[in-house]
Amino acid sequence: MEILVASAIGIMTAAGLYLVLRLRTFPVILGMSLLTYAVNVFLFASGRLTTAAPPVLRDDMSVYTDPLPQALVLTAIVISFGMTAVVVMIGLGAFLGSNDDHVDDQPEGAQDQAEGQS
Repeated sequence: MEILVASAIGIMTAAGLYLVLRLRTFPVILGMSLLTYAVNVFLFASGRLTTAAPPVLRDDMSVYTDPLPQALVLTAIVISFGMTAVVVMIGLGAFLGSNDDHVDDQPEGAQDQAEGQS
C-alpha cells in the first residue's frame, strides 16, 4: 500500500510541476491544484496507513492513527481552496485586461520580432 500511495504522490507532483511550467494561465492553475493534492496526500499518509484504527490511543490499543496530519490536511484544503479562488480571479483579471492568457510578460510574436532585429 505504501508503494501505491508513494507512486500516486510522485505522479501528481510530476504532473503538477509540468503544468505549472506551462505558459498559459489555466494549466498553471491546474498544476497548482495537483501540487496541493499531492502535498495533502503526503500529509495524510504521514499519519500511518492503517485501517480500522482509532485516532486516539487508549490503554488497550497498541495501534492508532495520528490525528495531527488529519487536522493539517483539513486546514490545507481550506487554504488551497481560497488560494485557488484568488489565483483564478487574478488570471481572469489578467485575461480580461490584455485579451491573452500567457503567463510570461511578452506577447506571443514579440520574441520572434526581437530575435529578427538582432
